[in-house]
Amino acid sequence: MNPPETRTVTRFAPSPTGLLHLGTAYSAMYAYDAAKSAGGRFLVRIEDIDQGRCRPEFEDAILEDLAWLGLTWEEPVRRQSGHFADYRAALDRLAAAGLLYPCFCTRADIAAEIEASLQEPGRRTAAFHGPDGFIYPGICRALSADEAAGRVAAGEAHALRLNTGAAAAAAGPLTWEDARAGGQAATPEIFGDVVLARKDTPTSYHLSVSLDDHLQGVTRATRGRDVFASTHVHRLLQALLGLDTPLYDHHAVLTAEDGRKLSKRDKSETIRGLRDDGHSAEAIWNMAMAHAAAEETA
Repeated sequence: MNPPETRTVTRFAPSPTGLLHLGTAYSAMYAYDAAKSAGGRFLVRIEDIDQGRCRPEFEDAILEDLAWLGLTWEEPVRRQSGHFADYRAALDRLAAAGLLYPCFCTRADIAAEIEASLQEPGRRTAAFHGPDGFIYPGICRALSADEAAGRVAAGEAHALRLNTGAAAAAAGPLTWEDARAGGQAATPEIFGDVVLARKDTPTSYHLSVSLDDHLQGVTRATRGRDVFASTHVHRLLQALLGLDTPLYDHHAVLTAEDGRKLSKRDKSETIRGLRDDGHSAEAIWNMAMAHAAAEETA
């Protein structure tokens, strides 16, 4: 469902696994400008569900760099690690609707099944490509409820997957709107049965971002084009869980000279590194905007 007419609310949602770099800084600036130019609200959310890689010192550095760049945001900052109960409740709703199943497959199991599908023409339907590569071939979807429950009760490691086909059938036809690309028909089936939770990470990007945007009242979800396809899954989760659907706005992704997306490993492109080299906040803003303009015309 769509939210009622209201002030524009955007958010910047970094993962504190490294220092802020020019590409992520551009994403923050883009969201900030989208809110402020419309007299709206700008939020910061820390996406720290990966407790093994996220570090408090990186969170502190990211927030300090954002402030140095001149960005201001509403408090409190939402930290996903403090809201695992919210995601658990959403998973329980999906499970009660019969749309989740435990998956006990290892990466090796999945790779072997895909290889078998490629070798046997009659099984090729299990090896379709999706936006992230080969989609999960549905090995554990065929397990009986009793077998799956028994293996869970025995403590066998597993993930929770969404039965995307059944979920899409239950939701019916869905659409979403992108500020740049226009109206889109949701086709979550292109991802197959996505993982929504693991033992060591009790939620996923797909689930947490969909729920958080709703709970925080985000009306314009700005983010890079590299996650455009993910919106198909997010639109499905919104329908299943009764969440609002924001206007999406997928902006340019800054890349290095070799065409690779800028990353936290590129120390020369971190905001901290640029600051240490004597660049002002205004210079970094101009650098990011010029870089984005070049990406738009490439």
